[in-house]
Amino acid sequence: MGTTPATGAHRQTPGPGAKPRLREGAGIGETHPRQPRSQAEPRSRAEPRSQGGTPLRGAAARRPHTAYARYVTTHTTQVHLAAAETELTIEPAHGCRIASLKVRGTELLRQGEKYGSFVMVPWCGRTDRGRVVNGGETYHLPVTDGPHAMHGLARAAAWQTVRMNERSAAFTYELGMADPWPWPGTVTQVIEVAEDGGGVTLALGVETIGDSFPAQVGWHPWFLRNLGQGGQDVRIDFSPEWQEERGDDELPTGRRIDPRPGPWDDCFGMPDGVDVTLTWPGELELKVVSRSAEWVVIYDKQETAVCVEPQSGPPNGLNTDPRLVTPIEPLEIATTWSWKVLA
Repeated sequence: MGTTPATGAHRQTPGPGAKPRLREGAGIGETHPRQPRSQAEPRSRAEPRSQGGTPLRGAAARRPHTAYARYVTTHTTQVHLAAAETELTIEPAHGCRIASLKVRGTELLRQGEKYGSFVMVPWCGRTDRGRVVNGGETYHLPVTDGPHAMHGLARAAAWQTVRMNERSAAFTYELGMADPWPWPGTVTQVIEVAEDGGGVTLALGVETIGDSFPAQVGWHPWFLRNLGQGGQDVRIDFSPEWQEERGDDELPTGRRIDPRPGPWDDCFGMPDGVDVTLTWPGELELKVVSRSAEWVVIYDKQETAVCVEPQSGPPNGLNTDPRLVTPIEPLEIATTWSWKVLA
């Protein structure tokens, strides 16, 4: 069965034992009550790897700011990475967002100060009325989206550049210093373009420098719906296990339901890892993959762009599915975007 553009939706008929793949949506099914996760239950945590397959571990993944301490930190305006026919521009002073991603000269990301691809940390999506409970205490976060706190604190902040070369760079941001986050910590982002220019790997780590605290991390890329080369609009193909039912307050209700047709501003569960394919027919195929993320938010309600957001937890997860960052266990997540030209 062929893919469908963002204006239509249907479910692909799976083979025996296969999960149905969503192509811009699926049929409505029965709801499934959510099973709470025990705080003591271990999570599967795949080690981040570079695009070339090299594990980002040890100092480079778990204690990155310590590993890069020998480098002079700077507030760089722009960092340019390139390999083969891929060019990537990062703006550390503007939330460490990827401002541009070009493949063979074609821009893949929507342009503008709110767009590109930004980091969500220390929470993803909406947090209910800006409140988070930890250790029996209630803390208040800035309310930025109606009644809720939205997309974390680092997306507009200045990050420091601590290492860079032609194909890779590392950046840090200090939580709890110039922002209202209650707990001090360090966020590190490492970005590496593949040697052959066929993709980019992004890795995020959050460490505490004091008490343990709940946190989430993820990315919010704005991929262009149409690449502007006279081709068709992008098509989205993925196979989630469930959809987080969204309530009237835009937050998950706690029920897991069968995936529904778009358009979406919704969170989906992919416990085996995020795996989403974007196809601009006859032009480009791009895969967003993360073995260490179990959730992805798909947003396709904008005329000019679509978002595929791998993240470590669901919206409001600081309260409903907290993942604690402790002195001995940081929060780590990685994603790889790989592509092939179809023309």
